[in-house]
Amino acid sequence: MRNVVVTGGSRGLGLGIARKLAASGFRAIAVARKESSQLTQAIELASPGSFHFVPFDLAEIESLPTLAKTLRKTFGPIYGLVNNAGISFDGVLALTPDSQIAQLVRLNTLSPIVLTKYVARSMMADGGGRIVNIASIIAATGYSGLSVYGATKASLVGFTRSLAREVGPMGVNVNAVAPGFVDTDLTSGLNDEQRERIIRRSALRRLTEIDDVASAVKFLLGEGSKNITGTVLTVDAGSTA
Repeated sequence: MRNVVVTGGSRGLGLGIARKLAASGFRAIAVARKESSQLTQAIELASPGSFHFVPFDLAEIESLPTLAKTLRKTFGPIYGLVNNAGISFDGVLALTPDSQIAQLVRLNTLSPIVLTKYVARSMMADGGGRIVNIASIIAATGYSGLSVYGATKASLVGFTRSLAREVGPMGVNVNAVAPGFVDTDLTSGLNDEQRERIIRRSALRRLTEIDDVASAVKFLLGEGSKNITGTVLTVDAGSTA
């Protein structure tokens, strides 16, 4: 059973991804600050040994090397890493506190880059692996009030493309998934009018669902994508079509 680490796996999109992977023959390892009731239930319903939870605050950058070492020691070789954990603050840049900007960049950009550094080392030593970074269509389209969030997601796209060239010769594929507006806690701040506007703008006239994004991640971790690397797979119901 191949091990796949999913950060921010206790709720929302991360939980949906981890649940999908656990049901598809992978051993999903959800990493998050604390276990949610939804995660507890998902682990109980999963096949024995296919779904695990590891408590860790991903903003603790200095402890990420230890986390990578612990994951490998506990579960064995890490085949896949899904960098999903992220936060978002809605507000114009001119009024955003500096501490909030730093918090966003720390968790959304610095943390996944540093964690990937240590996990990729063992992947290269093991002769291969898959890394999937969860970006956002906002990285390309922009969205008023989410400039810092957009910057962090755009940085993940640049990171994906360059890292794919670095680690490709060692058998590691690196890709990103860019979801559109998905019904999760991150989009709970949208009012009905904003939601309707997004739906009208999409080619398929609907919002993206968590399962759609989870299926894209599963594909990028599977055999059918062995020659796909350094690319961004957009899952947005045609919002950017």
